Amino acid sequence: MRTDELIRVLVRDGARPVVPIRRSLLWALCIGAALSAVLFSIVLHPRADIGEVILTPRFLFKLVVMLALGVAAGTLLADAARPLPRFRSRWFLLLAPLLLVAGVIGELLLTDSDTWRTNLVGRNAVHCLSLIPLFALGPAATLFVILRRGAPARPAISGAVAGLVSASIGAMLYALSCPDDSPLFVATWYSIAVAVVTLVSAFAGSRILRW
Repeated sequence: MRTDELIRVLVRDGARPVVPIRRSLLWALCIGAALSAVLFSIVLHPRADIGEVILTPRFLFKLVVMLALGVAAGTLLADAARPLPRFRSRWFLLLAPLLLVAGVIGELLLTDSDTWRTNLVGRNAVHCLSLIPLFALGPAATLFVILRRGAPARPAISGAVAGLVSASIGAMLYALSCPDDSPLFVATWYSIAVAVVTLVSAFAGSRILRW
Protein backbone atom coordinates (compact mmCIF):
# COMPACT_ATOMS: atom_id res chain seq x y z
CA MET A 1 0.00 0.00 0.00
CA ARG A 2 1.39 3.41 -0.98
CA THR A 3 1.75 6.22 1.53
CA ASP A 4 -1.01 8.43 0.07
CA GLU A 5 -3.42 5.47 -0.02
CA LEU A 6 -2.57 4.61 3.59
CA ILE A 7 -3.28 8.20 4.62
CA ARG A 8 -6.70 8.10 2.92
CA VAL A 9 -7.57 4.84 4.71
CA LEU A 10 -6.56 6.30 8.07
CA VAL A 11 -8.61 9.42 7.43
CA ARG A 12 -11.68 7.34 6.58
CA ASP A 13 -11.24 5.25 9.74
CA GLY A 14 -10.86 8.38 11.83
CA ALA A 15 -14.11 9.79 10.49
CA ARG A 16 -16.13 6.80 11.65
CA PRO A 17 -18.00 7.14 14.96
CA VAL A 18 -16.35 5.21 17.78
CA VAL A 19 -18.68 2.78 19.54
CA PRO A 20 -17.58 2.14 23.14
CA ILE A 21 -16.57 -1.48 23.64
CA ARG A 22 -18.78 -1.66 26.73
CA ARG A 23 -21.87 -0.89 24.65
CA SER A 24 -20.90 -3.43 21.99
CA LEU A 25 -20.41 -6.09 24.64
CA LEU A 26 -23.79 -5.28 26.17
CA TRP A 27 -25.49 -5.69 22.81
CA ALA A 28 -23.60 -8.93 22.22
CA LEU A 29 -24.68 -10.21 25.62
CA CYS A 30 -28.32 -9.35 24.95
CA ILE A 31 -28.27 -11.03 21.54
CA GLY A 32 -26.50 -14.09 22.93
CA ALA A 33 -28.95 -14.37 25.83
CA ALA A 34 -31.86 -14.10 23.38
CA LEU A 35 -30.38 -16.90 21.27
CA SER A 36 -30.05 -19.07 24.37
CA ALA A 37 -33.63 -18.30 25.38
CA VAL A 38 -34.84 -19.41 21.94
CA LEU A 39 -32.76 -22.58 22.20
CA PHE A 40 -34.18 -23.22 25.68
CA SER A 41 -37.73 -22.89 24.34
CA ILE A 42 -36.92 -25.46 21.65
CA VAL A 43 -35.05 -27.99 23.79
CA LEU A 44 -36.76 -27.60 27.19
CA HIS A 45 -39.60 -25.86 28.94
CA PRO A 46 -40.07 -24.44 32.45
CA ARG A 47 -40.86 -27.06 35.05
CA ALA A 48 -44.54 -27.86 35.49
CA ASP A 49 -44.69 -26.53 39.06
CA ILE A 50 -42.77 -23.32 38.40
CA GLY A 51 -45.76 -21.24 39.44
CA GLU A 52 -45.63 -22.85 42.87
CA VAL A 53 -41.86 -22.88 43.44
CA ILE A 54 -40.85 -19.59 41.84
CA LEU A 55 -40.88 -17.77 45.18
CA THR A 56 -39.51 -20.60 47.32
CA PRO A 57 -36.09 -19.95 48.89
CA ARG A 58 -34.37 -22.98 47.37
CA PHE A 59 -35.53 -22.21 43.83
CA LEU A 60 -34.64 -18.53 44.13
CA PHE A 61 -31.26 -19.51 45.60
CA LYS A 62 -30.21 -21.10 42.30
CA LEU A 63 -31.13 -18.03 40.31
CA VAL A 64 -29.56 -15.57 42.75
CA VAL A 65 -26.24 -17.43 42.84
CA MET A 66 -25.98 -17.60 39.06
CA LEU A 67 -27.14 -14.01 38.67
CA ALA A 68 -24.47 -12.89 41.16
CA LEU A 69 -21.85 -14.80 39.20
CA GLY A 70 -22.98 -13.35 35.88
CA VAL A 71 -23.13 -9.75 37.12
CA ALA A 72 -19.74 -10.01 38.82
CA ALA A 73 -18.08 -11.49 35.73
CA GLY A 74 -19.93 -9.04 33.51
CA THR A 75 -18.27 -6.09 35.26
CA LEU A 76 -14.94 -7.43 33.97
CA LEU A 77 -15.95 -7.80 30.33
CA ALA A 78 -14.99 -4.30 29.17
CA ASP A 79 -11.57 -4.56 30.81
CA ALA A 80 -11.15 -8.02 29.29
CA ALA A 81 -11.34 -6.46 25.83
CA ARG A 82 -8.70 -3.79 26.46
CA PRO A 83 -4.92 -3.96 25.99
CA LEU A 84 -4.40 -2.37 29.43
CA PRO A 85 -7.00 -4.03 31.68
CA ARG A 86 -7.61 -2.80 35.22
CA PHE A 87 -9.75 -5.65 36.62
CA ARG A 88 -10.38 -3.62 39.77
CA SER A 89 -13.62 -5.43 40.70
CA ARG A 90 -12.32 -8.97 41.02
CA TRP A 91 -13.53 -9.32 44.61
CA PHE A 92 -17.13 -9.38 43.35
CA LEU A 93 -16.40 -12.83 41.94
CA LEU A 94 -16.30 -14.12 45.51
CA LEU A 95 -19.97 -13.32 46.09
CA ALA A 96 -21.38 -16.33 44.23
CA PRO A 97 -19.02 -18.86 45.89
CA LEU A 98 -19.78 -17.36 49.31
CA LEU A 99 -23.50 -17.66 48.65
CA LEU A 100 -22.99 -21.28 47.63
CA VAL A 101 -21.05 -22.04 50.80
CA ALA A 102 -23.74 -20.38 52.91
CA GLY A 103 -26.45 -22.34 51.11
CA VAL A 104 -24.66 -25.65 51.60
CA ILE A 105 -24.08 -24.96 55.30
CA GLY A 106 -27.75 -24.08 55.70
CA GLU A 107 -28.75 -27.28 53.90
CA LEU A 108 -26.55 -29.40 56.13
CA LEU A 109 -27.87 -27.75 59.28
CA LEU A 110 -31.55 -27.85 58.37
CA THR A 111 -31.91 -31.27 56.75
CA ASP A 112 -31.42 -34.80 58.03
CA SER A 113 -28.05 -36.37 57.18
CA ASP A 114 -29.83 -39.29 55.54
CA THR A 115 -31.00 -36.96 52.74
CA TRP A 116 -27.64 -35.37 52.00
CA ARG A 117 -26.46 -37.94 49.45
CA THR A 118 -29.82 -37.97 47.67
CA ASN A 119 -29.91 -34.17 47.50
CA LEU A 120 -26.35 -33.99 46.22
CA VAL A 121 -26.77 -36.60 43.49
CA GLY A 122 -30.22 -35.38 42.49
CA ARG A 123 -32.04 -36.68 39.45
CA ASN A 124 -30.65 -34.59 36.62
CA ALA A 125 -26.88 -34.37 37.03
CA VAL A 126 -26.20 -35.49 33.46
CA HIS A 127 -28.72 -33.01 32.06
CA CYS A 128 -27.14 -30.26 34.15
CA LEU A 129 -23.63 -31.01 32.86
CA SER A 130 -24.76 -31.07 29.24
CA LEU A 131 -27.47 -28.42 29.01
CA ILE A 132 -25.75 -25.57 30.86
CA PRO A 133 -22.83 -25.61 28.38
CA LEU A 134 -25.33 -25.89 25.52
CA PHE A 135 -27.26 -22.82 26.66
CA ALA A 136 -23.99 -20.95 27.19
CA LEU A 137 -23.03 -21.27 23.52
CA GLY A 138 -25.06 -18.28 22.31
CA PRO A 139 -23.64 -15.67 24.71
CA ALA A 140 -20.13 -17.11 24.39
CA ALA A 141 -20.19 -16.85 20.60
CA THR A 142 -21.48 -13.28 20.50
CA LEU A 143 -19.11 -12.12 23.24
CA PHE A 144 -16.14 -13.68 21.47
CA VAL A 145 -17.04 -11.80 18.28
CA ILE A 146 -16.85 -8.46 20.11
CA LEU A 147 -13.78 -9.40 22.17
CA ARG A 148 -12.06 -10.34 18.92
CA ARG A 149 -12.58 -6.75 17.73
CA GLY A 150 -10.89 -5.44 20.85
CA ALA A 151 -7.32 -5.95 21.94
CA PRO A 152 -7.33 -8.29 24.97
CA ALA A 153 -4.05 -8.19 26.83
CA ARG A 154 -4.64 -11.66 28.26
CA PRO A 155 -6.65 -13.68 25.74
CA ALA A 156 -7.10 -16.70 28.00
CA ILE A 157 -8.42 -14.61 30.90
CA SER A 158 -10.69 -12.69 28.54
CA GLY A 159 -12.08 -15.98 27.25
CA ALA A 160 -12.58 -17.21 30.81
CA VAL A 161 -14.51 -14.06 31.74
CA ALA A 162 -16.76 -14.49 28.70
CA GLY A 163 -17.21 -18.12 29.69
CA LEU A 164 -18.25 -17.23 33.24
CA VAL A 165 -20.85 -14.76 32.00
CA SER A 166 -22.15 -17.20 29.39
CA ALA A 167 -22.26 -20.11 31.83
CA SER A 168 -24.26 -18.07 34.33
CA ILE A 169 -26.85 -17.31 31.64
CA GLY A 170 -26.97 -20.96 30.65
CA ALA A 171 -27.34 -22.00 34.29
CA MET A 172 -30.17 -19.55 34.95
CA LEU A 173 -32.07 -20.84 31.94
CA TYR A 174 -31.51 -24.44 32.92
CA ALA A 175 -32.58 -23.68 36.50
CA LEU A 176 -36.06 -22.81 35.20
CA SER A 177 -36.47 -26.44 34.15
CA CYS A 178 -34.35 -28.27 36.72
CA PRO A 179 -36.37 -29.90 39.54
CA ASP A 180 -33.28 -30.28 41.76
CA ASP A 181 -33.31 -27.26 44.06
CA SER A 182 -30.92 -28.45 46.76
CA PRO A 183 -27.93 -26.16 47.37
CA LEU A 184 -25.84 -29.34 47.55
CA PHE A 185 -26.85 -30.18 43.98
CA VAL A 186 -26.28 -26.62 42.78
CA ALA A 187 -22.88 -26.36 44.48
CA THR A 188 -21.76 -29.61 42.88
CA TRP A 189 -23.21 -29.99 39.41
CA TYR A 190 -23.90 -26.39 38.46
CA SER A 191 -20.37 -25.50 39.59
CA ILE A 192 -18.84 -28.29 37.51
CA ALA A 193 -20.79 -27.20 34.43
CA VAL A 194 -19.77 -23.57 34.92
CA ALA A 195 -16.13 -24.61 35.42
CA VAL A 196 -16.18 -26.65 32.20
CA VAL A 197 -17.55 -23.72 30.19
CA THR A 198 -15.01 -21.37 31.76
CA LEU A 199 -12.04 -23.65 31.07
CA VAL A 200 -13.09 -24.32 27.48
CA SER A 201 -13.63 -20.60 26.93
CA ALA A 202 -10.21 -19.81 28.42
CA PHE A 203 -8.60 -22.26 26.01
CA ALA A 204 -10.59 -20.88 23.09
CA GLY A 205 -9.69 -17.35 24.11
CA SER A 206 -5.99 -18.17 24.13
CA ARG A 207 -6.34 -19.20 20.49
CA ILE A 208 -9.06 -16.99 19.05
CA LEU A 209 -8.47 -13.72 20.92
CA ARG A 210 -4.72 -13.58 20.40
CA TRP A 211 -3.52 -10.51 18.49
